[in-house]
Amino acid sequence: MLAKITNIISEMGGNLDAIDIVRPTSDALVRDISIFTHSEDHGLKIVEALKQLENAEFIRFYDRTFLVHEGGKLSVESRLPLKSRNDLSLAYTPGVARVCMALHRNPEDTYRYTIKGNCVAVVTDGTAVLGLGNIGPKAAMPVMEGKAMLFKEFAGIDAWPICLDTQDTEEIIRIVKAMAPGLGGVNLEDIAAPRCFEIEKRLKEELDIPVFHDDQHGTAVVTTAALINALKLVSKQVESLKVVVSGAGAAGTACTKMMMLMGITNIVCCDSKGALHTGRTNLNADKQWLVDHTNPDGEAGSLKDVIRGADVFVGVSQPNLLDEQDLQNMAKDPIVFAMANPDPEIMPEIAQPYVAVMATGRSDYPNQINNVLCFPGIFRGAIDSRSSIINEEMKMAAAEAIAHSIDENHLAPDYIIPSVFDQTVVPAVSEAVQQAAIDTGVARREKIIRMTPSSSKQDGE
Repeated sequence: MLAKITNIISEMGGNLDAIDIVRPTSDALVRDISIFTHSEDHGLKIVEALKQLENAEFIRFYDRTFLVHEGGKLSVESRLPLKSRNDLSLAYTPGVARVCMALHRNPEDTYRYTIKGNCVAVVTDGTAVLGLGNIGPKAAMPVMEGKAMLFKEFAGIDAWPICLDTQDTEEIIRIVKAMAPGLGGVNLEDIAAPRCFEIEKRLKEELDIPVFHDDQHGTAVVTTAALINALKLVSKQVESLKVVVSGAGAAGTACTKMMMLMGITNIVCCDSKGALHTGRTNLNADKQWLVDHTNPDGEAGSLKDVIRGADVFVGVSQPNLLDEQDLQNMAKDPIVFAMANPDPEIMPEIAQPYVAVMATGRSDYPNQINNVLCFPGIFRGAIDSRSSIINEEMKMAAAEAIAHSIDENHLAPDYIIPSVFDQTVVPAVSEAVQQAAIDTGVARREKIIRMTPSSSKQDGE
């Protein structure tokens, strides 16, 4: 019977991982069989085939991705033991009252004597989750938990997922402001444009802790880092570039602004209706800003029209917008960052013969432009410098630190961005961000706190 089962799995293209005996019974063996499949649908088809097998009883199946999420991915752990009356009197009453009154007299010491000095709220309303769209705050929770895991794993920061059951801009701002006394920073996540712009702008103005919308600025920082290294390979100067950006939402706008900081002057932004230019009307304020500050030659038409002669394509929009002819119409040695997820604007295997450098947002291709290279180090640096904001200089410092994590002698068309598991990246970004905060006068601590590259723990003062 086991042979029949494994034969069905093999014939249907499943790969056996493990077979374990759960328990014997008087007339059968109960086995647990782990199978690797190509997709969710592939797994379900194998399950249905096994259910049809005579003389075998199918009990149940589990998707290991769901098993990983069962019970949530986070927990809260105490840093101190509570094993005796003495422990309790120090951590809680009566000793805690002395600390409370000390903070009442000097609120700035909350960074030293509470979790404020090492925590971030990951805030969402669930309106723009990954490639899933407006799925709401409950369905967004697994993503926010994952984000909190990344903060802890890569930067040692304690992060809390905060999923808000409101899409009202003013209410979101009020809630986050009310939570701010206990927070060291705020990471806005998966909030749809254009509301995300107003929410971030207001919170940055009204709070004295760093606020960062990762979908905008994280993408922009890592894209800029990748572009810095890609330009070294094609020996092109920023002043002479023509860049086309597909996507005029949060990420596209932020990428455009950072490339302008690099010194790129000829950027043409496109939305679903084509190029943004002075002839376009009825635009929201954010797209109007792009009209006023980009496309100096006034190019009009579709994405396929304006990509002619472009040196760089940055895609943060929709899948399958480009074809081979579009790439051949670009300038010599084009750089293509097709970052739509999960399916890019053009697949790497199609683009490869026609481009000098190719990058995507996917982990199964080289040059993954992944925000995890950015936000842990940026927040680590912002919190450790006790910065009141994350300004443009800090973001550019982060981009340069990421780019410089790769030795120029090792740069290659399929290696312009470091691995997300490169343990030197977060410390380098943190220190660069702290220095930029000090240099621009937004740091409240002027001593750089260094991390140990081999771990997420800090070297204490």
